[in-house]
Amino acid sequence: MATHRSRPLLLWFAVATCATALACAPRAGTLRGAPAPARFPRAELPPGHHRIVFRWEYVDQALAARGEGVARVSAPDSVRLDFFLDGGLGGGYAIVVDDSVATPGGDQVRRYLPPVALLWAALGRLAIPPAADTVAKVDGDTLRADIGQNPTWRVTFSGDRLTRVERIVGGRRLEWVSRTGTEIRYQNERAARSLTLKITSTDDVQPFDPEIWRR
Repeated sequence: MATHRSRPLLLWFAVATCATALACAPRAGTLRGAPAPARFPRAELPPGHHRIVFRWEYVDQALAARGEGVARVSAPDSVRLDFFLDGGLGGGYAIVVDDSVATPGGDQVRRYLPPVALLWAALGRLAIPPAADTVAKVDGDTLRADIGQNPTWRVTFSGDRLTRVERIVGGRRLEWVSRTGTEIRYQNERAARSLTLKITSTDDVQPFDPEIWRR
């Protein structure tokens, strides 16, 4: 048990560790472009039900894994993500409904996933926490905006497509999601952790069996 005298040292260590971790993240820089009204394209799940098949690869400082996966997406706010390890070595799944994430059977799949706001960004849905402060700039057909303060959510649209969302704290980019063609990438700069999805097919399908949403 820590003594009263040791508490200031523990507090200093915790603050120093936090500061060091924050310093590992790159500086976000300022928004580029000319000032613009903060009016965004619609960034929602496409209506109906969709099945997205992908290859995935996860890397952190202690683990590397890859395999096949499938996302069953139901507008406006539900998705089930299944991950299967190469070689038939197992797998797991996550159910996301609005801002709730469930990973039945353990936390291994949760380790792979970004926070829920960035997870939705990976699927093209803008679902960041409400914030009053918004600054937007436009550069050609690219619209960028900073929403909120500490954290600041920096969003990027190319035309009407949501292509990137970043979470910025203390002027540093801690984590982000980008969507380029058929590749989706999540990067946690502070934890040196990444998840990459390469989409191989996307299909419109009939409504899913309600059983897939059971937790």
